[in-house]
Amino acid sequence: MSKNQEAMEAHGEHGERRDIEALLTVLDAADRSPDSTRLRARSYELLSLVPDSTVVDVGCGAGRAVAELAERGVRAVGVDPSPWMLAAARERWPEGEFREAGAEALPFADGSVRGYRADKVFHVLPEPGHAVAEARRVLCPGGRIVLVGQDWDAIMIDSADAALTRTIVQARADLMSTPRAGRQYRGLLLDGGFGDVTVEAHTSVFTDPAMLSLLVRLAEPVCESGAIGRDQADDWLAEQRRRAETGRFLVAIPFFVAAASAR
Repeated sequence: MSKNQEAMEAHGEHGERRDIEALLTVLDAADRSPDSTRLRARSYELLSLVPDSTVVDVGCGAGRAVAELAERGVRAVGVDPSPWMLAAARERWPEGEFREAGAEALPFADGSVRGYRADKVFHVLPEPGHAVAEARRVLCPGGRIVLVGQDWDAIMIDSADAALTRTIVQARADLMSTPRAGRQYRGLLLDGGFGDVTVEAHTSVFTDPAMLSLLVRLAEPVCESGAIGRDQADDWLAEQRRRAETGRFLVAIPFFVAAASAR
């Protein structure tokens, strides 16, 4: 391997680590909110947990749900494709069980899992149907699946420039694999052969200035894509920082929660 190749790989690793750290900042800020706490609790309720059964949390990130599920008396296993995320999860929850895997290839035998949960995962998958098929494979008959996810096309942000805000939200959504996966959960589960499908909509409201990092993650990729100019991005983010400093910051995110039973 050449030094240039080594440097490129090292840069890639450092870049991924920085991106994970930035994402964790957003997730941690969101997870602390009362709305997010209630939403997680609702997802656990919909799993109809059976003591000592196996429940997999797909795309577990830093592992908070794995720890909370374990507290409820099940064998919770977190899976995530990112080694950096898993390192953070193991550091935060050393008693937890975590495995490196993607949603399309889970490290479980057929019918060996009683509960399946995926929170804020399907929007990054190019083919969510493949993940649903994999969920059905690992779930035992009567096992429960719960999908939680935001609708990226419908994020609401208080701003003086409504038109620019709509452009940023929609352009950022268009850069994702499946930005509207949440509203498609019901169809995905029905197509996947699941029964007793239910769908709920919850809106989480964030006023914590720590969520400014989410808006940076919205605006910067949109600017890089050319959908808005550098000056527009800077002015929009500056307005949001002023709002945060004066207690006027507000972001509202609609979440879909779908649940079903394996046949």
